[in-house]
Amino acid sequence: MIDHSRPLGLVAGAGRFPVVVAERARQLGQPLVCIGLADMADPVLEDVASDFTWCGVAKLGRMIRLLRRGGVSAFMMAGKVHKTRIIGTPWRLWRLAPDWRMLRLWYARKRDNRDDSILLDLIAEAERDGLRCASALELCPELLVRPGTLTRREPTRSEWRDIEFGWDLAREMGRLDIGQSVVVKECAVLAVEAIEGTDAAIARAGDLCPRGGFTVVKVAKPQQDMRFDVPTIGPATVESIRRAGGRVLAVEAEQTILLDTEKTIALADRHGISIVAR
Repeated sequence: MIDHSRPLGLVAGAGRFPVVVAERARQLGQPLVCIGLADMADPVLEDVASDFTWCGVAKLGRMIRLLRRGGVSAFMMAGKVHKTRIIGTPWRLWRLAPDWRMLRLWYARKRDNRDDSILLDLIAEAERDGLRCASALELCPELLVRPGTLTRREPTRSEWRDIEFGWDLAREMGRLDIGQSVVVKECAVLAVEAIEGTDAAIARAGDLCPRGGFTVVKVAKPQQDMRFDVPTIGPATVESIRRAGGRVLAVEAEQTILLDTEKTIALADRHGISIVAR
């Protein structure tokens, strides 16, 4: 879907993924019109993207105008949008100050507010202005993790049982569009990811199981749309597991983004954490 003869759009949320995408676009000589979500996107994007503008997360009309003004026909979405800052913000209409287009879309919606529902409605709204949403993985497919044990340490037999136990549970949570991760120990569920995100779910598991030694299972949704919300891991994920006392991270091969591969694996090896891609 990407027309490399025209500038490419990027709506950037939090985390390292949007920076990696922008760096890849620069390596390829691909002009990039980047919109950084205020208070979420990494400021380093200002120096990486050829065209960068900050924008509030509720300024849908402004985002569309910026993309069209930049000559964009296809745009990508990358990075985390902190939904707690939207759902849980007191006086949110005042603080988020949505523009008219976002207000019209939001209150005309007939679906629930799960991630897929919201993002698909936003994509459909952009398509009304001739803006197609593409997957960032079209630009950097090498980020998808390959099958196998990535670290020196293999999971133990009991940890493999926890991986098997957690796998179907995580898939079911994904099918319901609740979250992508579950944390298990001795075939018991310690935490299920929801609106708080993977790192916070891992931290909660550490609080509930101070002795540690648990397994984190993170998988794609059965209906995963590769244009958004693709499971992503990196050094920050490993560091969250280390702090909480976890021992294993199991992810879905070919469906999970692995950022900063060498750094991630080296950090896991240093702390005796197994990373497995099934």
